[in-house]
Amino acid sequence: MIIGNKLKAIRTTRNLSLDEVSKLTGVSKGMLGQIERGQSNPTVSTLWKIATGLKVSFSLFTYENQEELKIICQNNIAPILENNDKMKLYPIFPFNANNGFEIFTIELEPSCNHMSPPHNKGVEEYIIVTDGEIEVSIAEKSFTLKKGNSIKFMADKPHTYRNLTSTKSTFQNIILYFK
Repeated sequence: MIIGNKLKAIRTTRNLSLDEVSKLTGVSKGMLGQIERGQSNPTVSTLWKIATGLKVSFSLFTYENQEELKIICQNNIAPILENNDKMKLYPIFPFNANNGFEIFTIELEPSCNHMSPPHNKGVEEYIIVTDGEIEVSIAEKSFTLKKGNSIKFMADKPHTYRNLTSTKSTFQNIILYFK
């Protein structure tokens, strides 16, 4: 329900109709209404479309408050699921406007292929593989990253994360919105 409440608050604050939000995000008016009413949980791709279209951070939709000190236990975080539950995204450190970044742990099951739409211009992504091996494709180039490998890229191009192995792969995803 956090996601729906945040979406409605943004829409109301900006005095936008569901039709206008639909045009900005590419998400249907019906789906937006279901999300606002708590009748549907958006997929990762849908939530990215909404965040990008409204020019807000992804994790704005997944956190409730900011604290001065907080210890995070991933087991206590309900993941956002995608690709028939083959991708689990854990919002570890949600977006903080003062810092301009957010951090996720992402788990990809074998054969998971997640396509991420381009983010807004100037957004950077940092990937740190902590377990297994993934392939990251950015525009037309692909890179194989194993445990201990990292990559930084401008995320305003289509990019894909793939697990081509037979075991689960895990990586940290840091998204920097501004400097």
